[in-house]
Amino acid sequence: MNRKTIGIVGARGHTGAELIRLIAAHPSLELRFVSSRELDGQRVSEHSDAYAGELRYENLDPAAVAAKHADVVILALPNGKAAPYVEAIDKDAPDTVVVDLSADYRFDKAWYYGLPELTRHKWRGDGTYQSRRISNPGCYATAMQLSIAPLKELLAAPPVCFGVSGYSGAGTTPSDKNDPEKLRDNLMPYSLTGHTHEKEASFQLGLPVEFMPHVAPHFRGLTVTTNLYLAKPLKREEVLARFRHAYAGEPLVQVLDEAPWVSRIAHRHHVEIGGFALSADGKRVVVVATLDNLLKGAATQAMQNVNRAIGSPELAGIPLDVAARP
Repeated sequence: MNRKTIGIVGARGHTGAELIRLIAAHPSLELRFVSSRELDGQRVSEHSDAYAGELRYENLDPAAVAAKHADVVILALPNGKAAPYVEAIDKDAPDTVVVDLSADYRFDKAWYYGLPELTRHKWRGDGTYQSRRISNPGCYATAMQLSIAPLKELLAAPPVCFGVSGYSGAGTTPSDKNDPEKLRDNLMPYSLTGHTHEKEASFQLGLPVEFMPHVAPHFRGLTVTTNLYLAKPLKREEVLARFRHAYAGEPLVQVLDEAPWVSRIAHRHHVEIGGFALSADGKRVVVVATLDNLLKGAATQAMQNVNRAIGSPELAGIPLDVAARP
């Protein structure tokens, strides 16, 4: 089999570790390089029990990344850091597929916004720039959009979303939001208006979305509870039918009758959506969605997009671990 080469920039972070694990098990991908300033020179295998080769981390600037001429480059960098790498690849390796995990290109219509369950039909797959430049959605934005989309045309008011994430979502740079001592017995609100994922979900759905995020003491997994205000009353079975129809045949979206728990989604690759509580007048629906912010919220979704770009089945290398509830 002709394996495609792939590199990661920003590989030291939590998402980078998950990407290495998924790539190591992928039948059609070969890890060409991993770039990390802090881990430069160290063996990848010393930091990932999933990788067994001799590859070492490198500290690569944008020109050096482009010079690798990998088939795919994943940028797992903080917001605002992707542009120099994209510019270098555009100049010296334009055929390389770029998947950016930051928010830098999520509002750029020249890039494909890769939330496959909602945007698969928009991916051209024809070798054009758009099909080689893929913006990976944010974790919260993924959960919000999947919670809202099946009822989008029936809404009478902006959806209101209350989110809680584990502290891995705050990255590895020390801050209050990833300090276990400050989070102990705590729920930390932040960016209560204008959060990047609020803007992202609003932009992609074409309607205003209100979002209030919080950080909790657990490490991984997030939950979003969304109020959806309807223009006309619905029965609960009608709401359930809309969600089940929207995600029929989607292995990475599981529609449940009950509200999902964040403790059941850690280390799993799919989204769970449930609850579907209706007000007495049938014009307000409360939906709960959970996902692992490092997987379907980042690395797993990136692999869905990589697979499409290299011509592999969309779920290649992604464990399908959706199981019945105990």
